[in-house]
Amino acid sequence: MSDVMYVSKEAFERMKEELQHMKAVERPAASRAIAEAREKGDLKENAEYDAAKEAQGILEAKMKLLETQVASARVVDPNDIDLSKVSVMTKVTITNMATKKTMTYQLVGEKEADLKAGKISVGSPIGKGLLGKVIGDIAEVQAPTGIIKFKVENIGI
Repeated sequence: MSDVMYVSKEAFERMKEELQHMKAVERPAASRAIAEAREKGDLKENAEYDAAKEAQGILEAKMKLLETQVASARVVDPNDIDLSKVSVMTKVTITNMATKKTMTYQLVGEKEADLKAGKISVGSPIGKGLLGKVIGDIAEVQAPTGIIKFKVENIGI
């Protein structure tokens, strides 16, 4: 996972806090659970020990993934965003050419995507279709139902 992941400063701080919590709180708790299960006798028939070891493995995998994400994250400063075209962290107002429905989305990295909050990933079909477009451009997005055309109405922060 060497791809660069663009994030806001807030998301980057949350990622670092989550990683620190895993290392400082969850990892020691997993080790304690394994030690407690080990004290209960024969490890061959100890389901509690197996469950604790599996939980530790899952935690370690999550930590490794998060460490990789933190290492590949690039914080995007809102002051450095070029508003002449759609890019990461811009808010774009688009109109569906078929339904004439207008909506506004902020294009964010994978980690911050939240459709309910109006944040879509730059890796999503709509996000990919909008990247690089300027006001007035028509973005053609491949959807399961066919191609959907969106007109870029406005770009902001």
